[in-house]
Amino acid sequence: MRNILLIAKREYLEQIRGRAFKFSTVLVPLLIAVMLGASYLTGRNAGVGQHVAIAADNAQLANDMRRQMLDDKDAKFTVEVVAPATQQDRDSLLKLVQNKAIDGFLTIDTSVAGAPAATYTSFSTSDYTTTRRLREALNRGLLNERLAARGIEPADVDALLKEVSIESLQVNKEGNASKSNRMAAFSKAFAMAFLLTMPIILYGMDMARSIIEEKSSRIFEVMLSVARPDDLLTGKLLGVGAVGLTQIAVWVVAAALLTGSALAAPLLSGDFALHFSWAEGLLFPVYFVLGFFLYSAFFSGLAATCETAQELQMYMPLAIVPVWLSFGILPFLLNNPSSVWAIAASLFPPTAPFVMLPRMGLETPPLWQFAASIGLLVLSIWAMLWFSSRLYRVGILMYGKRATLPELLRWLRYS
Repeated sequence: MRNILLIAKREYLEQIRGRAFKFSTVLVPLLIAVMLGASYLTGRNAGVGQHVAIAADNAQLANDMRRQMLDDKDAKFTVEVVAPATQQDRDSLLKLVQNKAIDGFLTIDTSVAGAPAATYTSFSTSDYTTTRRLREALNRGLLNERLAARGIEPADVDALLKEVSIESLQVNKEGNASKSNRMAAFSKAFAMAFLLTMPIILYGMDMARSIIEEKSSRIFEVMLSVARPDDLLTGKLLGVGAVGLTQIAVWVVAAALLTGSALAAPLLSGDFALHFSWAEGLLFPVYFVLGFFLYSAFFSGLAATCETAQELQMYMPLAIVPVWLSFGILPFLLNNPSSVWAIAASLFPPTAPFVMLPRMGLETPPLWQFAASIGLLVLSIWAMLWFSSRLYRVGILMYGKRATLPELLRWLRYS
């Protein structure tokens, strides 16, 4: 046990003092904050302040659209109406778009049998926000016209078409309903999956690379004179795992300080408001440690069979595929967190750490699923450690020989 703790301390201090730890600890949350802020600002300002024109053969419809678009205070539209519009008017508007005097113009032709034909012309075809607002205003204007044609007063039309918002409530096990926000729940689920995935994969790969470096430099031959191979592997796992927990703790403290500041208040309000329960705070380090041990034991066993980092890269998809599957199931998890597939992914050890916690953000799974998930993870870690330690015992002293499948089976028998 003393050797294990000494090796763990060495690994921990070596990683903590390294430049990679310091840079990643500071830069990763900084980059995430910048990306979230940029995404929020660009999304908020998308389609805002646009100068558009409406060229239609129906002046009443065009003016009705203009009124609706100007009523949208968030969009801050500048709307010009050209109605009835001739071909010469459309050509003039096209030149204005070409000269960037206006952002675009909407052409409406109501002479077509059936639904009117509408075309929006602009420099950017990816301005979905402006196109959506124009489409909503056009459909609302057409509906107003059709109802007015049947003798309904304009004031009555507005009352009939007044939208009703739906508030989402989530029922807990006690039968109490509380307000829920699906966008915030999905954001929290994605954040927890990301916080688990990055350290587990990055530190697992870093541990594998360190094994290859120590193997190629023959450091293991000296270390094995004072410690058993199992002690070396266990000590490295504990040391690197503690580094990962330290980094996550720093990120959590930084996030708590950031969310409590006035700078983050506008970004974390409304649909962006995130709240974490005490159960999530307790289970997060549990699933991190279990996931880290599972993947790091797997990486370590593979690294002991490789001579170079290039050989190790060939095995990386074996560990990355479960992570891809976990992120791929998140949108499905948002819609149906109690489905058979969500439960199966929560219990399957390679995906359990990345699915169970995000699932908790959407609903509280039954207690037996937590127990089964953690129990299966512990059994999988024991089996992976048993397998990897036997490869590790032989592989770290094997040089110049490619590890084929028959060779790996012989290594297991030797150990």
